[in-house]
Amino acid sequence: MNQSASAPKRTLFMRILDGIERIGNKLPDPVMLFAILALLIVVISAILSSIGLSVEHPLKPGETLTVYNLLSKEGIAYIFENAVANFTNFAPLGTVLVTMLGIGIAERSGLISTALRALVMSAPRQLMTAALVFGGVMSSMASDAGYVVLTPLGAVLFAGMGRHPIAGLAAAFAGVSGGFSANLLLTSLDPMLGELSRTAAATLDPAYAESFNLAGNYYFMAASVFLITIIGTFVTDKLVEPRLGTYTGGTQEKVEKLKPEEVRGLWLSLASFVATCVVLALLVVPDWGPLRGTGDIVSSPFFKHLVPVILIMFLVPGVVYGVVTRSIRSSRDVSAQMSDTMATMGSYIVLAFFAAQFVAYFGKTNLGMILAIKGAEFIQNSGVTGISLILIFVLISGVINLFIGSASAKWAIMAPVFVPIMMQLGYTPEFTQLVYRIADSTTNIISPLLPYFAVVIAFAQKYDKKVGIGTLISTMVPYTIAFTIGWLIMLFAWMFLGWEIGPGTSIFMPIK
Repeated sequence: MNQSASAPKRTLFMRILDGIERIGNKLPDPVMLFAILALLIVVISAILSSIGLSVEHPLKPGETLTVYNLLSKEGIAYIFENAVANFTNFAPLGTVLVTMLGIGIAERSGLISTALRALVMSAPRQLMTAALVFGGVMSSMASDAGYVVLTPLGAVLFAGMGRHPIAGLAAAFAGVSGGFSANLLLTSLDPMLGELSRTAAATLDPAYAESFNLAGNYYFMAASVFLITIIGTFVTDKLVEPRLGTYTGGTQEKVEKLKPEEVRGLWLSLASFVATCVVLALLVVPDWGPLRGTGDIVSSPFFKHLVPVILIMFLVPGVVYGVVTRSIRSSRDVSAQMSDTMATMGSYIVLAFFAAQFVAYFGKTNLGMILAIKGAEFIQNSGVTGISLILIFVLISGVINLFIGSASAKWAIMAPVFVPIMMQLGYTPEFTQLVYRIADSTTNIISPLLPYFAVVIAFAQKYDKKVGIGTLISTMVPYTIAFTIGWLIMLFAWMFLGWEIGPGTSIFMPIK
């Protein structure tokens, strides 16, 4: 029999997914992508400079902005003279490395994975789905803990309850990846994306960039935790699991209960976390607090410099848990765990070097400012505003996310373009970043180029050998649709009510 004749017919949806995978696989590695983009900026600056492209500065009437030619004598000298400075001054570099020192201890000591297991395993049977989704959302405290702990744990727990294990895996994956930006705590993602937004905002309005709030998305993203948990639970129980049907694969392995020292470590680390919060509050809330500053709390040094705060809030509980469970036996172990964490950041450091050159070139050439002004004029002339504008931005961000998995890499490319454009149209950089985070999170779970996508498939194949890329994506599409609709409704309601999206952070630019 002809094999091709017996092969199942590929639906239009499957062919589209195949196309996404093929195109994505042909894209250069993110490091090379930024190198290529930096080179393109150099060439484009020479071309646009030669034709005399210019615009009037929106904040300085009478001043004209022209394109700086990086292929000129001075431009080539700038490239060589500032290569190191562009890298060392790249705002997200230090931000990410410092926060990961604390998060790395919390992760490698076992605190985060044990806390996630305890959260899910202690949930009542009827709340198991909600606990999985909620735990997945909160797992973004440590970038990959949710993928390697919760997705297989969700499958095991569902199988043990007589439910379909793929549904448990899908619920955990939806929370981990689909709700990646939401959290009740500030995570490394907030300052990582925030520094890129601050840099982009500085090209248009340096004064506003100085007051940019790294916690500017906190209120909205904290509220989003509950939205994603509710939607994820509904989709799992009412759509995904019924579609999967009854699981007949047999008994699966059981989850080990927490050991006494793990339970003791969790309680003591929680106590240390509360104590840390109290100490930080004493540094900020009282009038005499050294981190309060001379103005209100929102404009205090505390909110302007959140990176060391995040470091401390993860480091202290992580060390306490490690000491109690003996995963940390001496100061050498703390240093070793920090070093191990930094070793895993090698690829990010390489990426940061080339991303830094791209961002610096974009600012030096004035292309960001010119593109923002021209883009804002185009959008205004097209009549696209308000909800329509936000929906278009979400669509663009979501499509790009299907081909480039890294949230920071995408935002490093998009922020210099979209942040100034949206500022010109009256939206704060924090709000533009917020909209991007929604689009990025909701499409993570259907992107075959997500770094952990293959890992999730491998977990699923333990229960069904036939699971492949198409199977997993088709299972996760309902989450993407529901999360996107629910999150956008919440966003538009937030806008209508005029609420702050973070401490002292509004949706619209202040009127000058």
